[in-house]
Order: sequence, then structure tokens, then C-alpha cells
Amino acid sequence: MSSGRLGEMLVRANLITSGQLDDALALQKSTGGRIGSILVKLGYVSEDQIASFLGRQYGVPPVDLSKAAIDPEILKLVPAEVARKYLLIPLGLAGSALTVAMADPSDIFAIDEVRFITGHNIQPMVAPDTSIQNALNRYYETAGFARNLVRDFEQKEPGMAEPDQRGVDLAELYRATEEAPVVKLVNLILTDAINKGASDIHLEPYEKAFRIRFRLDGVLYEVMAPPLTLHAAVTSRIKIMARLDIAERRMPQDGRIKVKMRERELDLRVSTVPTLFGEKVVMRLLDRASLELDMSKLGFEPEALAMLEKAILAPYGMILVTGPTGSGKTTTLYSALNRLNRIGTNIMTAEDPIEYNLSGINQTQVKSDIGLTFAALLRSFLRQDPDIIMVGEIRDFETAEIAIKAALTGHLVLSTVHTNDALSTVGRLISMGVPAYLVGASLSLLLAQRLVRKLCVECREEGPVPASTLEDIGFSSQEAEGVTCYRGKGCIACRDTGYRGRIGLYEVVLLNEQMREAILNGASVSELRTLQGKYGMRSLRESGLQKIREGVTTVEEVIRVTSLF
Repeated sequence: MSSGRLGEMLVRANLITSGQLDDALALQKSTGGRIGSILVKLGYVSEDQIASFLGRQYGVPPVDLSKAAIDPEILKLVPAEVARKYLLIPLGLAGSALTVAMADPSDIFAIDEVRFITGHNIQPMVAPDTSIQNALNRYYETAGFARNLVRDFEQKEPGMAEPDQRGVDLAELYRATEEAPVVKLVNLILTDAINKGASDIHLEPYEKAFRIRFRLDGVLYEVMAPPLTLHAAVTSRIKIMARLDIAERRMPQDGRIKVKMRERELDLRVSTVPTLFGEKVVMRLLDRASLELDMSKLGFEPEALAMLEKAILAPYGMILVTGPTGSGKTTTLYSALNRLNRIGTNIMTAEDPIEYNLSGINQTQVKSDIGLTFAALLRSFLRQDPDIIMVGEIRDFETAEIAIKAALTGHLVLSTVHTNDALSTVGRLISMGVPAYLVGASLSLLLAQRLVRKLCVECREEGPVPASTLEDIGFSSQEAEGVTCYRGKGCIACRDTGYRGRIGLYEVVLLNEQMREAILNGASVSELRTLQGKYGMRSLRESGLQKIREGVTTVEEVIRVTSLF
């Protein structure tokens, strides 16, 4: 499609004016380039508008390459020089059909050459040329660098081998961490994780392998297997970036790395631990920009959200959130604090670690090695005229006792406890030594949560589930016959997993007088659960069933993260 033709079509579609087209054509004459790219640079149209428009004109679907994850094996099918010559990039292979994103899907010469090279039928999709250019730079340079890196280090003599546990040549290790390939590999790992939206990076040494995995939407995927000879240098490079001791490999260490990427600042929480074949490193990616602080967008059902808002707007009481690591407890607590953060309110937090910096809130890092524990900080907070106190975790009687006394003396206290469901928190506090009457008097709300993967909206389709299975997980026999279930077919946007993003399941228990009396009388968890159902408070499993009804997630996901109570 010629520049003039595309520009005229955009004018006829009222996406740009004739004057804007003239500006773009004048700039194209002096600088060169495609008219679509120039219009985007001038701010007259967005890339999404161009892609959508081209898709309608060519009769092929548009693709958002910023959200695509391309398998390196697919990239090998089309040489980089061919991809750059025709401004296209291969995306995926289904049977004999190769899906290819193209700036100009009407270019039959490009399609014929790629068909000849690959031996596959070509299924074109359309994307803006700037998006394709960025993808070419990102994927082909990454794939080429990774292959060259493996080849270079496999040819090295054994000087880079993993040091044994008896000692390490620090001078050699420092030198290795400054070598360009090692620096580039670490940068590549971090950039790839950020681009893919990973929450954690795992670097794991084994007897004959070095594996790198990313946690994407709560599930670990292997993304790279560099030579084992690189393990020591890569690990040491990360430890230097996190200001850890590279000579200490027998004890666990913790640190942080600040990364700036495309005007975004991210924190990486680094943890190392010795294993049988060397140090394993795990990095948690903390992206302030991706932190969702609007409680209405976390996945709460309307009734559950109303109960939570009622509890956090009360002048005093204790709210406890429970769930395993990585279930979103911090996000829930931070969203509640954000809702309460006002000029006239003094909010203080004790955290270990502080994951995100919240403006207007006084956050303090626990340092147990110098005696700055949760309990010690709580005592100090009570002398700081607080209105609201957030404690990272209640894990012992001393912390629980002080937190409960604070809740009973006119403060709102938020914290977490590790239990499997909301009502088990009552027994956990009592087992710590807190009297039942204090537990019943101080608690205002209990919240248990889990995260499930959301179905990809691009490839979601109906997926029938046997009625017997639906009845087994909690649906009534009548509803099991009529509920529509969905599954993810798998596409480029979701990396062929069928899932994209996560959403919370919530069990919210707002303590009423009947529950407080039952706790005082020593009621069991099953008795409290009966009261929970009597007053219409959903369990985690029931919250999951609602997400199935709404077509948000799958039966398998709900079974994976919940128990049938």
C-alpha cells in the first residue's frame, strides 16, 4: 500500500485531516520512512488506531506485539535479514500454518519468500511498522545474543567453571562479573522478565544444568538454560548489583536492586540460598506502576467489598488478612490504606520488607537483628499519636497482644496471619495465647484470599464440563446443568497458555454479635463456618464458583487454589 493511498484512506475514515496528511507527507519527503509511522510520531493517530484500521482494510486480524511472547524456535524459521527486509516477524506455528505479523499483508512477494524459506503456509496478521521494528530489535537481537553467548562460553577453557565449596578466587570472580557477555546476560534476563510481566525470577543450579525460570501469572515457566559455567559469574553479578557479599556462599543473603526501564523504576528484591550445587537466586519484581490501589478492581464481589469498606471506615477494630505467599495480601492492605490515606489521618506501618513506598504514609522497616521487631515498633507507634496501624504480620503472642490492645483502645489495626481460611485465624490467635474474649472483642473483619489466573479474552471459548464435576466442586445439581463454563484455547497474546493476568478470590467474614458470642463460648471452626453461611458470607470456594459463572476463570483454576469446605 503506497503512502499516498494509506494517507487518503485515513483521511476518508476521519482518522486524520487533510492538513495533517500534508504535514506527514512533507516530513516523509525530508526524512523518509513509512507514512503510518510518521503519523504516529506526530501524534495524529495512535498505533492501535493504525493497526485496527489496517486490519479492516486488509481483512486480517491486527495483533498487539507488545503483549506477544514469541518462542525462540519460531524465530529461527525466518532469518533476521528476511524479517527486516519485508518488515515482518513470525509469531507462532499451528499445524502447517505459520502466523506472521506484517506491516503490509498485501505484499505477495514477502509472503511467497517466507513460504519458500519455511515450507509453511503463511497466515498474515497486521501490526504497525514501528511495533514490528521494535519487536525485531527485541527478539532477534535477544535470540542472537543468547546463541552467541552459549557458543562463546562453551568454547572457553575450564577457567570459568563453577568453583567448588572449599574456596573461590575472588579476583577472578570479580573480573568475570565485569565481562561484557555476563553483564549483557544479566541485563537480558531482567529486561525479558519485565517485558513478559514476570513477578519472580529463579536462577537455579543443578549438577549438570543451569536453569532460569520466570513466574508468570503465578506459574513457573523455564525461559533459558545458559551454560553451567556461567552460574558463578551471573550469580556474583547479581549479588554485586544487590550489594551482597560475593565471598559468602554458605549462608542466605537478602538485598535489593533498583532498575530503571523506559521511564519506569522497579525494585528487585533479591534472595540467595545455598543448595547442593551452588547458590540459588530468586528475584521478586516490584513495579510501583502495576500496583492496583483501587479496591473495586481487585475482584471483590459487591457484598464482600461492602463489608470490607464498612470495616476499614470504622474508627477502631482489627482487620486480619490471610493467605499464602504471593496471594495478594500486600496489595489488599495497601489498597485499604490508600482508601484511608487523608491529610487528617496518621497512618503508620511496620513491614518486613517494605515492598512499595506509599506517599503520605509513615512506613518503617523491621530489623530483627538490632531488636527492631514488630512488637517493638508497635510499642513505639502507640506513642506517635496514630489513627491507623498496619503490622506486616502477626506471628507471636507479644505482637498479637499489643495489636489487640491497640484495636481496643481506639485504633484501627490491619495485619496478616498465616492460616488456610478466614475463620481458622480465630484458632491461630487463641493458640498463640490470646484469650478468646480478647479475640472476639477486637476482631472486626477476617479476610482470606487466593489469586487465580484469568482466562485470556482473546482466545476464550466455551468448554463444557461434566455436570458431575460441577456438582463435586459445589454447584447445585440444577445449576450444574445450566452453567456455561469456558476455557482458553491459547493464542499469541497469552503465550498459548489460555490465561492472561490474575484476579482475587475472597472470603470476607464481618464479625457480628452472634459470632463474637460463639468465639467467647469456645466455638469450633466448623460451628463458626455454619454461622458464616447462615449470614450469607461466601467461602473461598464459593467466590471461585462465582468467577466461573462470570466466565472469568476455569474450574481447574478454582480447584487448584481452594479447598471445598
